[in-house]
Amino acid sequence: MIRLTYRIETPGSVEAMANKIASDQSTGTFVALPGETEELKARVAARVSGIRELPAADQASFPAEAGGATRFNRADVDIDFPLDAVGTDLSALMTIAIGGVFSIKGMTGIRIVDMTLPQEFAATHPGPQFGISGSFALTGVKGRPIIGTIVKPALGLLPHETAAMVSELIEAGVDFIKDDEKLMSPAYSPLGERVKAIMPVILDHEQKTGKKVMYAFGISHADPDEMMRNHDLVLKAGGNCAVVNINSIGLGGMSFLRKRSGLVLHAHRNGWDILTRHAGLGFEFSVWQQFWRLLGVDQFQINGIRVKYWEPDQSFVRSYKAVTTPLYSEKDVALPVIGSGQWGGQAPDTIAATGGSTDLLYLCGGGIVSHPGGPGAGVKAVKQAWEAAAAGIALEDYAKDHVELRQSIEKFSDGKAG
Repeated sequence: MIRLTYRIETPGSVEAMANKIASDQSTGTFVALPGETEELKARVAARVSGIRELPAADQASFPAEAGGATRFNRADVDIDFPLDAVGTDLSALMTIAIGGVFSIKGMTGIRIVDMTLPQEFAATHPGPQFGISGSFALTGVKGRPIIGTIVKPALGLLPHETAAMVSELIEAGVDFIKDDEKLMSPAYSPLGERVKAIMPVILDHEQKTGKKVMYAFGISHADPDEMMRNHDLVLKAGGNCAVVNINSIGLGGMSFLRKRSGLVLHAHRNGWDILTRHAGLGFEFSVWQQFWRLLGVDQFQINGIRVKYWEPDQSFVRSYKAVTTPLYSEKDVALPVIGSGQWGGQAPDTIAATGGSTDLLYLCGGGIVSHPGGPGAGVKAVKQAWEAAAAGIALEDYAKDHVELRQSIEKFSDGKAG
């Protein structure tokens, strides 16, 4: 049985609306059909299995549907869909249990807040190929977060200029570098030229030190075949990671890529915000991320503490818990990637919010590359911040003997590291 939990808002009866959803999304029709027996309905019909009332709202999430009402009843409703009726195809699940629900009349709001899938989904979908353990093994990091940064397209760097910045970051001890999600293959920095310029720097450093910095190249493309050509280009050059804009390539694109991939797949969730930003509509991240983990993302960006975007800290905490909670086993857990306006100053609060875990990738853009001492000093400052946080030492105290951290605090303590 597949269980979806919907947060329903309606000026009418929540129970009636719940039954309508169950009917419309399984066996319901406008008129009786030939051969439509009660036995047939019993085999494939969805059923309401639980209703938990919530405080009523005085404003409608869909104002146009209010119809003059001033009170809107709310409840979390569990609806069970027979596995035989949906199967394990994720596009069918998205269509039947989620996609069609938003078109039903009579609701002033609906949000998908939970989803429980049976074991059959684990057997059908590959899940992460590398995940947390593979990411740490490939970067050689132990006992602390993977420290990463981003090459921003706004910088307009040419391939050889990007390679020069990569060299400085590598020498400073960075573990991970990624293309910004908007940097795929622009005219000023085609992917092929970028790979050709950057990978020799990474491989040369590996030869000298034994440490191979993970570089995630942006390979997303609407054409799966073209995306695989991008993938193969990176893999052939000795790369081991790729940035994938999961909303842009879709479920099918992700499935196509994962089944053929030899790279760590770093998921950027741009576009998710439109699905979740209104509290009465859309998805909880805990539901949405299940699709992508089943399909095989290894690393999942989830924002962080005091981000530069709209998301509150508690939303980040829920996202962190979601991606680090096994669906079926520890093998399907994705590496949480903490980013957005991070600079090291959030390290103590991040440790507190994640229960002391350092099994994460801490990703700083401006918080590293805009450091007053340069990107190399930025890497050192972030490492120093995590050293202090892990030891329970106040950052200001640790900064007295660590100039890079002190400069970072002076530069970014106003929260403008984005």
